[in-house]
Amino acid sequence: MPLVTVTLIGKPGCHLCDDARAVVAGVLEGRAGVRFVERSILDEPALHEQYWDEIPVVLIDDAVHTIYRVDAERLRAALAERGC
Repeated sequence: MPLVTVTLIGKPGCHLCDDARAVVAGVLEGRAGVRFVERSILDEPALHEQYWDEIPVVLIDDAVHTIYRVDAERLRAALAERGC
């Protein structure tokens, strides 16, 4: 099964990021073939430059899936399309 990477870009202390993390964790729970990665705009200047006013951002295989609020059903559907 191919490995799909879901990345959450945010920063500590961001309540929307906390909400997004909870939704992503719920969708990914028990799902095989998916790797979850978190990256902070505070640790990576290039991410800060690109996303400072859009966090949280969720990427699927490095492509933007959503900005600000994560819809669980939409994320499930996107992963299902990738065979996960």
